[in-house]
Amino acid sequence: MTIESACPLPLGSDAPDDDTLVDVLARARTVAVVGASPNPERTSHRIALWLMDHTDYEIYLVNPAAGDTEIRGHAFYSSLDEVPVDVDIVDVFRRSEHVPPVVDEAIAVGAPVVWMQLGVRHPEAAHKAAAAGATVVQNRCLKVEYARLADRIAAATA
Repeated sequence: MTIESACPLPLGSDAPDDDTLVDVLARARTVAVVGASPNPERTSHRIALWLMDHTDYEIYLVNPAAGDTEIRGHAFYSSLDEVPVDVDIVDVFRRSEHVPPVVDEAIAVGAPVVWMQLGVRHPEAAHKAAAAGATVVQNRCLKVEYARLADRIAAATA
């Protein structure tokens, strides 16, 4: 396996411009981390913790296999439709081939943003989400982009 196949290089078409990202990240209040893991060694676990520690977002963890585990008092939900609030950003930590059902759920709950984490890209699902009115980000890390744009996000929310 090559590095490119393990984590494809970001393309300009994978994400909107920085102004749009700042707007999306400044307006968001809730993030559902789909594929969050209760295992502290997993990237999805570490990113969920980072979001809890470094943003004002309400974080909701979605993973039907997580059972009764939790991360810092945050329980896991089996699906997006079980999350008890409107979700602003659906942050997808699933392999690319598993993205279409997540996008279908995101559309069904009316999530305005579908964010596929670094290494996750599914053009057909992205097109479907965009056609439903969602802002779509592929192959980008929410933590990295938030940290990179933090000053602009703070200014937009002041």
